[in-house]
Amino acid sequence: MVITSVNVRKVEKDDSRMKGIASVLLDDCFAIHDIRIIEGDNGLFIAMPSRKTATGGYRDIVHPINPETRKIFEDTILEAYKNEE
Repeated sequence: MVITSVNVRKVEKDDSRMKGIASVLLDDCFAIHDIRIIEGDNGLFIAMPSRKTATGGYRDIVHPINPETRKIFEDTILEAYKNEE
């Protein structure tokens, strides 16, 4: 699996911890949209797309299965965020 494209849209809200939205393309054939870029207490991190459950919680729709893959996503998306003007 190779992340072949990353598109980032910065969010310009002063009172929000959400700083951007990303979409990634995997192997030029599979797209994942609505990955949120969040400002946490320890810096930026990504939150995968999720939906609200019947009990009021949230559940990821798509997510990496292991820490190595999560790091690849996070590093690639955050680099694209930092390079976005």
